[in-house]
Amino acid sequence: MTRWLSDALEAQEPAFRLGLQRLEAASGHPNHDIRFSTAVQQATKAKILELGLDPNDTTASELYHVLLERVKADDQKLVKRLRTEAALNVSADGNVVDGLAQVVRQAAGRQSFFALKSAKLKTLLKQQPPKKAMKRLGYRSLDSLLKHEAPAAILTAAWFSEGVSWQKHVLDQYKKLRASDFENRRLNVLRLSGRRWQQLATEIASAHQHNLVSFKELATLVLLPMPDEAPEGSTTVSLALALHEINEIRAGSTFLKLSQVRSDFGEVVKTVARDEPRLTSQLLDQAVPWHLIQRFYARLTHQFDEALYGPHIRADDMSWRGVEEAMAEIEPSFSFWQQTGHLGLLHGRQVVSFNLIDSALSYCNGRAFEQRISHYFKHSLWHELLLHYLQRVTVEQTVLAELQPALASESVEPNSI
Repeated sequence: MTRWLSDALEAQEPAFRLGLQRLEAASGHPNHDIRFSTAVQQATKAKILELGLDPNDTTASELYHVLLERVKADDQKLVKRLRTEAALNVSADGNVVDGLAQVVRQAAGRQSFFALKSAKLKTLLKQQPPKKAMKRLGYRSLDSLLKHEAPAAILTAAWFSEGVSWQKHVLDQYKKLRASDFENRRLNVLRLSGRRWQQLATEIASAHQHNLVSFKELATLVLLPMPDEAPEGSTTVSLALALHEINEIRAGSTFLKLSQVRSDFGEVVKTVARDEPRLTSQLLDQAVPWHLIQRFYARLTHQFDEALYGPHIRADDMSWRGVEEAMAEIEPSFSFWQQTGHLGLLHGRQVVSFNLIDSALSYCNGRAFEQRISHYFKHSLWHELLLHYLQRVTVEQTVLAELQPALASESVEPNSI
């Protein structure tokens, strides 16, 4: 079964096998890899049956094209759903992006995020004027730009207009930030529209196949206009990625909250903004992505000790919601995709992914079977496997040793999953 995992992840051997052996040894040899592999393959067969196919007599190519047809049908229903949502709550013309913004705000709920203050972002923009973005948006002065456009909108335009050197200067300024430059507020879903943004949106969509920009340090999702010739499936891709980014922003917010007493807080902000925070773990013999710890506590809320992590974070900060589950709540036809993020049918040493984002991206970009996408499947499969090995004592010692060394030596009562 370890061979199945290795092939599905296209892992480097023998490093992958040896790594699993160390995980097994550290956990008391519970055979999680074998049990997990078996469960994934059984769940995949069940989903193939749900599609009306024979799991013992369906080729990988046949399955792939059936999944794309499923995405096509679900996307058409989603477009209608979002148009209705927009017509009822936002605009009479039923613009899809208006509907998208509406359901994303609803999905984020009323939860508080730790985000950079708008006034501080304005100060940073003044220190590093985005001259190319200012010109593209039709402004003659920085003061006029800052007066008429939201700071997050300006940062969006600048990030895709100014170039790598300008980005580096902004990130270097992040290193000087302090916790007092941040505040708790709800997720900002910024819907940009109008002629000035259309060209930029077209360029971004052409390069990234979606109209979404995310800033974790700002707790902001920016929704740009859909291109006039947006391919089928674009709506599903944009919504799925938006829901995915809500989870990433939540994890970034929690990490910043927990790190606010660190002397290198500004460095943490820079890491959260453009990378993924990782904690060194001797117990797991590898760096642990912070959002994996977020998912651990979201799945097992009874394991979270507020007394240990307080006063900076609470149990409700450690939330994480599956993209497929959120999609199904918005449009019920997506219920088929629930719990499929880490499922896939192995074909040689490549997988036909059941992951909704992979399938939607493949459909949206007209990918042939040989060029199918499986990135999000591999990411999900690997993290689902690691979650089986995480234990409360491992997680707490890892987090406290990295973020609160003074507390790391305190005894922690072991409590395995």
